[in-house]
This record gives sequence, C-alpha cells and structure tokens, in this order.
Amino acid sequence: MPSSEPSAGAIFARFLRFGLLAWGGPVAQIAMIKRELVEEERWVEPSRFNRLLAIYQVLPGPEAHELCVHFGMMKGKRLGGLLAGLGFMLPGLVLVLAMAWLYQRLDVKQPEITALFVGVQIGVIALIVRAVHRIADHTLGSPWLWAIAAVAAIGAAFDVTFWITLLAAGLAYSALAGKHYGRAALVLAIAVALAIWLGGQSEGVLGSSKIIPHAAPGSVGPAVLFLSGLKAGLLTFGGAYTAIPFVRDDAVGRGWLSEGQFLDSLALSGIIPAPLIIFATFVGYIAGGLAGALAMTAGIFLPAFAFAMLFFDQLERVIEDERLHSFLEGVAAAVVGLIAVTAVRLAWHVSQSTPSIVWGFSIFAAGLAALYLWRSKLNVPAVVLGSALAGAILFA
Repeated sequence: MPSSEPSAGAIFARFLRFGLLAWGGPVAQIAMIKRELVEEERWVEPSRFNRLLAIYQVLPGPEAHELCVHFGMMKGKRLGGLLAGLGFMLPGLVLVLAMAWLYQRLDVKQPEITALFVGVQIGVIALIVRAVHRIADHTLGSPWLWAIAAVAAIGAAFDVTFWITLLAAGLAYSALAGKHYGRAALVLAIAVALAIWLGGQSEGVLGSSKIIPHAAPGSVGPAVLFLSGLKAGLLTFGGAYTAIPFVRDDAVGRGWLSEGQFLDSLALSGIIPAPLIIFATFVGYIAGGLAGALAMTAGIFLPAFAFAMLFFDQLERVIEDERLHSFLEGVAAAVVGLIAVTAVRLAWHVSQSTPSIVWGFSIFAAGLAALYLWRSKLNVPAVVLGSALAGAILFA
C-alpha cells in the first residue's frame, strides 16, 4: 500500500483513466480495477475485495462504479469517493451526450439510416437475451427463485405495476427462506388482489405496455427525469440491464421516446467505454435536452454514490443480516422476470419494423452466437457495429 495518500486531483485522474478504459461491460471493468488496485498496488487484500464485491452485487447500482466510489473513499474520504465516481463516469457521459446530440440531427427517414438502425436494434435484442441468461445464472440459485421469476414475468405480461411485484417477491422469498409457507402464500394472495384492484391487467405477453403520452419528447422537465432516473437507480439489481424495464416504463410508456429510440439508446451506449447504465443519459437527452440528460444521470447514479459514501463503515455489517439477503434475492429474482418480458416486447416491436424476418433472425442468431462463443471485452461493441453493418447491407 502506498505510504502517502494521493491528492484529490490524483484520485480524480486515476479513476478518470479507468473510465477511459472501461470497455467490455462490468466484468471487464471490475477485473481492471481488481488487477491494478488489489493485485498490483494492494489497496486492500483480495479477500476484502471479494467481500466488497459481494456487497455491491446485492445492492442496486452498477458494481464497478460503486467500487470506484468505495476505493476513492478509502484514499480521500467523501471528497475522494465523489471524485473517483465522477472520474469513472465522465468519459462515458461526455461521449453519450455527443452521440445523443448527433442522433437528433440524423435524418432517420433516409432508407440507408433506417436500415442501419434496424440492424442495430436486432443486435440489441441479442444483447438483452444474453444478459437475461447471464443474470438468471447468477441470481436464480434455487427452485423458489425460479418460481418467483416466473410469477413476476406473468405479472409483467399483464402489466402489473412493478412495485407490487418487487415488494411481494422480496417478502415472499424472505418467508420461503424461513420455511414460512403460509406467510408466503398470504403475500402472494394480497399481491394478486392488489394488482386486480388497481386494474393492472392489459394485453398479454406480445402486447406492448400501455402508452400514456404525458409529455412530448424534448419537453420533459428535469425534476421528472431526475425522479425517473432515481427510481431506476434504486431498482437496478444485478447489473445495468436490469434497469431496462424501469427506464422503458417511463420513457416509452409515457411517450417520451419511441420503442426504436429506446433500443438505439442501448445500442449506442454499448459501444463506448462506460457503465451501460449510461444509456439513461441518452434517454434523458431525447426526452428533455441537456438539462434532462444531466438530471436523469444524476438520478440514476445517485444510489451508487450514496450507498458507498453514506454507508461506507456500515455496509459489511448490514449485509450480514440474512433477512436482508433473502429479501434482496427475492427482488433480484423478480427483476429477472421483468427484464425477460421486456425483452419479448422489444423483440416484438423490432419484428414489426424488420423488412425481412428471415434476415432479421439471421442477424439476431449471429449476434447471439458471437456473445456466447467470443469471450472478449469487445464483443458487445462488435455485435452492435456488426449488426448495424448487416442491416445496412441487407435492408437498405
């Protein structure tokens, strides 16, 4: 461990460098942080790093970003944590703002541009399907968790509001883990009754969520976008892909973005060095301009800063509470169900705008195969760019 503590500027520069090299998603980002700060410089022992990673994996927010804030806190207290987190996210923030600005100035009605983005959207469906499988492998460790994910998916298919689903999943699994089966059944019964009372039933799995055009694109206020981002940030269990249903619920469900624009936000955010959750910045820009982008970014990243900065000393003690473990595991299982249904809905939308289902499925299958077979931190941007090229060639 270094003999003297780094300055605030040195902390910011160190994590800014991590942000510039943050290719390949959370696994590659965490591996980079571990290699330099744990294995090479010994900021903490490997065993402590593993405990910290386990803690942040069960808390909402992008784990790599939360680890950066935590390490910054170790070297520079709260100011160090703030600067470390800002440094890590700044490159992605600047790049996604630039891409959103350019995106709004594209003539997407040109056949060549349309074909390119159809290809991109097909590639994004492959990314989401792979992510659902990976998250499920990590999250669904028991038959009860699989059952909770399935019930949550059924609820999402009938447009049951997510807060009923997530709260019921957490409480039910807490009861099941303690072998209180009657209590779990009661939780499920109350959740079903509440969902029916609130009129949460809709069209079915292949139908899209009800569109409620509360505000036109570009006119959404910063306060609304901040709260939307905060909701998603607090419910992001198991990686940035788990934020998709919650951001889409507002962005598409309230008419701020089209389904295609939402998919484009995911695609363009996947080809830059950044936590994928930065796609919310793109959504905020389309919905409310620069102020909206910054507001939504602040909301979605706030929990990642807050957990590390406010509960730095308490995290390891709190996480030992088995009741909290069970509740969060149930919530995480439900999120898997929600994102699976969201993937189906997004795929249904893309299938309606694809000129050739055969070629579209071929692009999807090739992208999915690349994600499974090519173990590289560049596979996500490669799939996005390859799908765009295939779309431009096959659909123009």
